[in-house]
Amino acid sequence: MTDLVTWAELGGSLAAIGGAAYARHAHPAAYWSTVGLPVSVARLLASYTSTMDACGLTVEPPRWRALAVKATTRREVRPVPPRRGRIRPTSTGLRLRLRLAPGQEPADVAASAERLRHAWGVHAVYVRDVKPGVVELRLVGFDVLRKVRMPRRTEAGPLRVPVALREDATAFVRDYRAVPHELVLGATLSGKSMFLRNLLAGLATQPVVLVGIDCKRGVELAPFAPRLSALATDPEQAAELLPVLVKEMEDRYDLIKARQGIAPGTPDELITSDVWGLPEDERPAPIVLFVDEVAELFLVATRKEEERRDEMVTQLIRLAQLGRAAGIYLEVCGQRFGAELGKGATMLRAQLTGRVCHRVNDEASAKMALGDIAPEAVLASCAIAAELPGLAVVGDTSGGWSRIRTPHLSLSDAAATCRETHTSPRTFRRSRRSGLTFDPRR
Repeated sequence: MTDLVTWAELGGSLAAIGGAAYARHAHPAAYWSTVGLPVSVARLLASYTSTMDACGLTVEPPRWRALAVKATTRREVRPVPPRRGRIRPTSTGLRLRLRLAPGQEPADVAASAERLRHAWGVHAVYVRDVKPGVVELRLVGFDVLRKVRMPRRTEAGPLRVPVALREDATAFVRDYRAVPHELVLGATLSGKSMFLRNLLAGLATQPVVLVGIDCKRGVELAPFAPRLSALATDPEQAAELLPVLVKEMEDRYDLIKARQGIAPGTPDELITSDVWGLPEDERPAPIVLFVDEVAELFLVATRKEEERRDEMVTQLIRLAQLGRAAGIYLEVCGQRFGAELGKGATMLRAQLTGRVCHRVNDEASAKMALGDIAPEAVLASCAIAAELPGLAVVGDTSGGWSRIRTPHLSLSDAAATCRETHTSPRTFRRSRRSGLTFDPRR
């Protein structure tokens, strides 16, 4: 009987270990909530002071404190770690704030992030500067990009779309007011279309005019046509659409200039330099232009096509340079976008502030996307595996970059969202000869 109980206890222990190992691989979120979180909290509390000392994040205590300790306890005075705030568990990790000691800076903590990760047994540690003297540590318990689950609470709003998940378990929000224009690069089957699909579905529910140029005969953007105010499916139609957008931009500038006919005594809040300063009843709806496979606009075979190409590129550059103040934004997508495409390609790319680079076929393509704003992100984008579609490296002109992954959204669901929101503002209508003209009615 004793042997039977012993074997039962041993079998139960092995089953528990095997179940935990399976949960850690198949259901990391559940494993973290039940096993990983308590273990990591215990490690953090038990080894906080010694870990900070090993990482060089401790300082000598003030002289008055050292004298008081010696006078009352006669113990050895030890270095003092940063003051730790309350530990706040999350569904993906932990968060805690540290008050830095005099002489320390956030870069000191960021340099020790890898050591803290190993010491506390978590997947990653990220450091964020909260305010002078205070940093926040975000501990991520598992690889959140392996199976993407967007946070329940995101900073959505007008022209703000939570489109992907960052590696620190926060949402990557595409904010057109902060980053007006963006370049999205990626090879075939890299997840570029999924990124575009999530972005379109998010914007479809907002009072935004959506316009598309898809020179692959519309195969990417045609499912969203009920929501698009205009869709050009070849270079000929794109050559008709772009002048209409430029004309609309000029009309919006005339509207802003009319508001700037400032009379004496005009309140400061009525003076504006872009459409967002106009009264709501006068403000035109913002326009987002999606360009899929931008290289198709540059490729030419005849002299006549070359002239058309130069005109379209000039109009795109004008929209990129001047469109922000008029409420016109660009989302340019392609597999490769370099100077070899032709005149104006480099100038247009320089106007695209945001950069998203999915898996690419060569290092040169990654450099085209990120080399001029975040050179260290080029190697990260070249290391993206083909088994992880939707994984990308995002950067901007500030030099910062991070890894993101887009959640899966079926084409049918995205198309259904566009069909349900087809009553949103539509600014363009098709002419009888398949051209595109501006309709001033909103």
